[in-house]
Amino acid sequence: MEPCSIEKLSILYQSADFLVVNKHWDIRIDSKMWYEKLTVQSQLKHRFPELADPGTYYGFRFCHQLDFSTSGALCVALNKEAAGRAYQCFKDRTVTKAYLALVRGTVSEKYMRISLAIGKNTQEGLTHMMCVEGAPGCKNAKSCQTDLVVLQHGSYKGDPVTKVLLQPLTGRTHQLRVHCSALGFPIVGDFTYSYKKDSEPYRMMLHAYYLRIPTDHELIEVTAPDPFQPDTDPNWTPHDTLCSLSKAMADLTASAKASERNRQNSELVKAETKPSSSYNETEEQRAVCQQWLAEWAFE
Repeated sequence: MEPCSIEKLSILYQSADFLVVNKHWDIRIDSKMWYEKLTVQSQLKHRFPELADPGTYYGFRFCHQLDFSTSGALCVALNKEAAGRAYQCFKDRTVTKAYLALVRGTVSEKYMRISLAIGKNTQEGLTHMMCVEGAPGCKNAKSCQTDLVVLQHGSYKGDPVTKVLLQPLTGRTHQLRVHCSALGFPIVGDFTYSYKKDSEPYRMMLHAYYLRIPTDHELIEVTAPDPFQPDTDPNWTPHDTLCSLSKAMADLTASAKASERNRQNSELVKAETKPSSSYNETEEQRAVCQQWLAEWAFE
């Protein structure tokens, strides 16, 4: 619950090519606004001035994004080649992410796959938001899926809440926040998707807990410490544990690794059965992928 500062930057992983930081809540990754002095980019420049690349606008290449209000694992490439390798993983959809959240209410199902398409909200005054298909003003909805595992039932300041593990299987703007809100279980402290009702908590309770990026040169696999613990926030009181975090993560990582092996085997079969040929990505294909990467960013 400590406030952020220029010096307060936790490093989860470091190599010659990548850094993974534990982003604080309520801080932007970067900003072009002169008055926003405290960003992850400024923290990195303060901590690692020798690693900043003057050839980039911000000095560092962020491999993906996290919302202003979301904390947790954020990967930074330290050179152009490393950024390209991470980009390829996002393009091939081999990246695995998992988030921890406290949501309002008691989620009765132990597991659910949420398959609600998400589009832009075009209603006046709500154009900064996303919404599920069929909601008033919803436009250009795209299919998306989120896996939800219930970890604990408990209370936050006496009100019923549920601690969940969320895995986005697709990447749409505000996907996790919209999916939880649409089911009637908005994330604790989500001022936007509680329609300005949930303003009392000191932060939005969404945390990027796990990140796995299997690049060709190195495997990046990190967890950012769970901030939703009673000793960290005494307002949160767990009552019943339905699934341990270690068990849920063991299942998730086993599935991710199995998918990775299947993809590698499939690529080997294709390589053996097809003659080699060069492939150049078209500008249109690259633009589509860049748009997907941008949407993946904001859970």
